[in-house]
Amino acid sequence: MGAHEIRLRLGGVSRQRAYQITSRADFPAPVADLAQGKVWTTEDVEAWMKAHRRDVDDVEA
Repeated sequence: MGAHEIRLRLGGVSRQRAYQITSRADFPAPVADLAQGKVWTTEDVEAWMKAHRRDVDDVEA
């Protein structure tokens, strides 16, 4: 999944917020860095969200 899909999965966060989240040291590493942007496996992103969703919500509040 790309950054846009991650934004949607996180509830429609801004591009800047998605960049902040995907740049975190504990966020999964992308599986590829294409001309259109980085991509991650859906499984990795969903597992991260399950473990960290409260952290993400707390920062946005």
